[in-house]
Amino acid sequence: MRSNSMRYGLTALVFLTALSSWCQGQWTRTVEQIPDYQSLPDSTAALQEAIEQSGGQLRLDRKRYRITKPLRLNLVRHGAARIDAVTGSTLIMDGPGPALLIVGNHRGTASPKSFVPATWNQRMPLIEGLEIIGAHPEADGIEMRWTVGAILQQVSVRWCRDGIRLAERNRNVIVSNCHLYQNSGVGLYLDDVNLHQINVAACHISYNAGGGVVVRDGNVRNLQVTGCDIEGNMPDDETPTRAANVWIDLSGSADDASRSIAEISITGCTIQHSANYSGDESKTVAPGGANIRLAGKAIYPIDSVTISGNVLSDTTHNIHIDHAQDVTIGGNTFFAPKPANLWVQNSRRVVVHGNTFNPRQFVRPGTIRFEQCSDCVLAASTLHRFATDQGAIVLDGCNGFNLTGLSLSECGSGIVLRDSSEILISGCQVRDTQGGPDLVVEASCEKITLEGNAFSGEIRQ
Repeated sequence: MRSNSMRYGLTALVFLTALSSWCQGQWTRTVEQIPDYQSLPDSTAALQEAIEQSGGQLRLDRKRYRITKPLRLNLVRHGAARIDAVTGSTLIMDGPGPALLIVGNHRGTASPKSFVPATWNQRMPLIEGLEIIGAHPEADGIEMRWTVGAILQQVSVRWCRDGIRLAERNRNVIVSNCHLYQNSGVGLYLDDVNLHQINVAACHISYNAGGGVVVRDGNVRNLQVTGCDIEGNMPDDETPTRAANVWIDLSGSADDASRSIAEISITGCTIQHSANYSGDESKTVAPGGANIRLAGKAIYPIDSVTISGNVLSDTTHNIHIDHAQDVTIGGNTFFAPKPANLWVQNSRRVVVHGNTFNPRQFVRPGTIRFEQCSDCVLAASTLHRFATDQGAIVLDGCNGFNLTGLSLSECGSGIVLRDSSEILISGCQVRDTQGGPDLVVEASCEKITLEGNAFSGEIRQ
């Protein structure tokens, strides 16, 4: 199920080099924080025994514990379980695998009709109020399988591989008020999991090299990410990457219709970094990275996604969408792309409305580009100072579009239509264009309708 080259979007050689470098830094950070951690006794056996003796309950009452194997909560044997801490305890995972492994046996859905009596006894495993630090290159934070109603709250995971990993099948998960920070892999990883109903709220998910919130293959519905700060979840150097702060990825199951992802809401988040802050204008941090990347597939596009009320900035692509349908992008603020704000490919019924696009202190192309898309709407948005002579908005190989109520100001060029048909442009204003044409309709286009627009510069038809 794990494929490191796929997880990081790097070649095997680059990945191993990056991982080796990261591991060396990990040891440094762990030693700096806890210089004598390796002298701590191995508490694995004692803590596991405490879990067994208490029927799946564990209350940590010391500042630090070192463990070398996963602490396993067997919900089948113990029923509902809980791990918490009374003193802000830290688990130092000095071995491979997850520090905490929670395993149930729910094989049904979220419907009450699918539950067997024993599953009700496993309800709501709870992990709260503790920190996990990785001290091994294959250490993970928390892993959950076959659970129902799990709640992870007020948990910090640092310097591990993956912070929180959901695998196999889970239902009705809540992750809230957590810090998933500077892990070598993914912050919150839905790894080929069958999972409906998961709420991710009020979390900081930052500087995880393999992605922030990552959904890879599986069968996922009803993912809500709200009120989070999600930033820098990609390599922190010039390593090319496909990693994203929020990454929905079906590319590993291109011919498998049983793996599908739909019904996603990303709202009220700050999602940003990294591209611009290398210290050298000629360099780009994490080239290819995105704030939000929807990577679907032709056999089953990613379906029914809402992206609203977010602040998105400072990545190669603020949003990149490929093979998706019925996507709404509304009320967001975009700035500092390097180079593109929005790139949509092979998709249909994408609605982009009520957004502001402004590079702010940066000089950036900022392009909004649709390729091989149909029946989309781009409306009621402002585009300011897009520094490109190739078109601030480009439709290439598209049909059935409605561009309405757009305001383009001080851009290097305006709207470009190429190999497109049945396009309506109405009520748009393009002004103070910096050298390029306001509108280009190439000869390969047909059925282009212009109504009530205000173009102050050149029109090429």
